[in-house]
Amino acid sequence: MLFERVAQALEDVERESSRIVMAERLAQLFKEGKDNIKHLVYFLDGVLAPPFYGVEIGLGERLVIEALAETFGFSTRDVERYYVKYGDLGSAAQVLAERRRQSVLFSSPLTFEHVFSTFLSIAHRKGEGSIKVKKKLLAELLNNASPLEVKYVVRFALGELRLGVGYSTVIEALAVAFLADRALAHEIERAFNRCADLGFVAEVVGNKGLEGVRKVDVSPLVPLRPALAERLPSEVEIFKRLGVCAVEYKFDGFRMQIHKRGTDVKIFSRKLEDITYMFPDVESTVRRMPVDEIVFEGEALAFNVQTNTFFSFQETIRRRRKYGIEEMEKKYPLHVYVFDVLFFKHSLIDEPYSSRRKVLEQLFPFERLRVSPMFLAHSAQDIRTVFEEAINKGLEGIMVKDLHAPYTAGARKFAWIKMKKSYGKSVDTVDAVIVGYYYGKGQRAHSLGGLLVAVRQGQQLVTVAKVGSGFSEDEMKELLFKLEGVRVLAKPREVQSHLTPDVWVKPVYVVEVAFDEITQSPVHTCCWKNGKGLALRFPRFVQLREDKGVDECTTAQEIYDMFTLKSGK
Repeated sequence: MLFERVAQALEDVERESSRIVMAERLAQLFKEGKDNIKHLVYFLDGVLAPPFYGVEIGLGERLVIEALAETFGFSTRDVERYYVKYGDLGSAAQVLAERRRQSVLFSSPLTFEHVFSTFLSIAHRKGEGSIKVKKKLLAELLNNASPLEVKYVVRFALGELRLGVGYSTVIEALAVAFLADRALAHEIERAFNRCADLGFVAEVVGNKGLEGVRKVDVSPLVPLRPALAERLPSEVEIFKRLGVCAVEYKFDGFRMQIHKRGTDVKIFSRKLEDITYMFPDVESTVRRMPVDEIVFEGEALAFNVQTNTFFSFQETIRRRRKYGIEEMEKKYPLHVYVFDVLFFKHSLIDEPYSSRRKVLEQLFPFERLRVSPMFLAHSAQDIRTVFEEAINKGLEGIMVKDLHAPYTAGARKFAWIKMKKSYGKSVDTVDAVIVGYYYGKGQRAHSLGGLLVAVRQGQQLVTVAKVGSGFSEDEMKELLFKLEGVRVLAKPREVQSHLTPDVWVKPVYVVEVAFDEITQSPVHTCCWKNGKGLALRFPRFVQLREDKGVDECTTAQEIYDMFTLKSGK
């Protein structure tokens, strides 16, 4: 398949506002590119493979700007000027290609397979001299590309196709292309939730149709999409919805999805990254378990052996690191509180929570793998009692679970309901995405002054607060260092903002933010209507949540629900 066909299809999709039409255009592309369907689906997501394979393109914005300048005969300053003008480096690159100042002696049409394999080569280049080779490989693609192809080569290089196409649209397109019925998209979504590799699922549905996709199920060593919790305002509302239910402590650690098959062990983060190498203590413990195949979930907490208490989340999260692993393992040994089992001898996710809990209690505890305490609640007061016990123990709150519900992989449903402690008058804290930051003033002019944060509203990110307090000196330095690494020259396309921070950033970091209440705002775009949005009043930074991805941040609907709850409107 010629890359020109792919680029034109993406251009057509970008111009569309109708999701139905987007899906139809993608479906036609999938039919034509059936032999490359796995890589086409990855390409649409701006990746070479799902995160648990650990394959990253590894091209920063600066390197791409330099490659464009050298390829088309401009200065880097010229490239940056076009970038700011068009607000997107891909669109700027397209214009630069049309106005190129250097002629090409020889070029050949690009195929999609060649483009994808070149990016794979770029990703695998490591060590001394790799930057030079990466730039050379990218320049070769740019030299052979038409202006429109340049646009999408650059966007893919940065992992930002900017199409406004989410998983749901891709899944619908696959249903139209290979099942001839968009109503069967739920079958593909079911498979994707059980095997978090949409490229693989696309290959199955393309080659084996509906029968094949229905056979996709949980398999050890391949992560499934984690279940997510809903929220309700009180224990009364929770009990009204669930009736007799299970209540568990909500530990302030980081979530692990742990797999074992034979002697092979894999540990995945809640973002489904393979983090096995970071936790040799957990890996070795799981390897010794007297079971051949198992998949389970737990919350990991660092344990202080001297005080016989758990370390804080900020200290626990220090175990997530690429270097100094042995030192951190000794300083912060982990205990994992296991709260669900998803596979044992066969897939368990369709079985009710009560049945999975029985299996869980038969298998655990095992060494540092403990069973998360569970209490049956026969009334709203029972829920309140466990909640107060959790808070008195210094925990984050509770999780209330439907005894009859299956494991809702990839979904935020009322099978699980979270109830967290309040901060001041706050209904709750929120998890927001950093989309920009401000520098300090006066003597702090070169330090971090504040964050512009947003929540999810469909495929967009809408601003909800400027956060300027709650940081320690060390946290400000750490955040500034991380954000400098993802700064961009123009506002990301998915961000809807009436404010302009000192620096825009790629929306990848999630922070927990506490607040006093939610109010109407003339400047923030969350739930924007009739010239007003919703904003957090007196927001303050609580902690960086590197264990959470953008897809897991708070939604605008949740902000609206909390606003109506508090205001009575």
